[in-house]
Amino acid sequence: MTPRIKLTTVLLGFGLIIAFVPENTTKPFRLTASEMLNEVQYGTELIHPDELADWLINNDPSIQLIDIRSADEFDNFHLDGAINIPLNQILDDEWVDFLDQDIKMNILYSNGTTRAHEAWMISRQLGYENNTVLMGGLNYWTETILNPNKPKSTSPDDEIAKYEFRKGASQYFGGAPDKSSPNTENKSKKPTIKRRKKKKKVPDGSC
Repeated sequence: MTPRIKLTTVLLGFGLIIAFVPENTTKPFRLTASEMLNEVQYGTELIHPDELADWLINNDPSIQLIDIRSADEFDNFHLDGAINIPLNQILDDEWVDFLDQDIKMNILYSNGTTRAHEAWMISRQLGYENNTVLMGGLNYWTETILNPNKPKSTSPDDEIAKYEFRKGASQYFGGAPDKSSPNTENKSKKPTIKRRKKKKKVPDGSC
């Protein structure tokens, strides 16, 4: 993707995101299109499934999974330990303390990347910084972690090592999920998160 096309994509998406964010909440934090492009083009907000699998296997306490799909989709299948904040509720006051905190790194996910990215852009527009996106969403998670493709015997050692890790992770997570039956076991409860004190922001003249 060329810089021009990427800028156009960000501008269009950015305009749509702005429309969903109340004006009175965006004034102190609003990012310009170029600032948002600068963040998007480096992809630092993206978390690869391999990284997430490693963190989950090692019970990393510093991450929080947030499923931004509908409640029905969440009940049908979700990653263990995730909480459900549907995209159309992401601006509700109920979720501020989960999205705007510096205790855990939130990993937003959907079926793919697009909707989770929209949620991330909204959070950035509001000035929230501790949110990331699962690259490829559940679709890519299933492809790479739950159903990894076996490399050829002539593949580089790092590819074979990656496959061995993914095969082990697949066994750990139980292989491909059965989406035909609802996941009613161990329904996630909201973790307790203390609200952080807001830092006063000094206007810099930008809008």
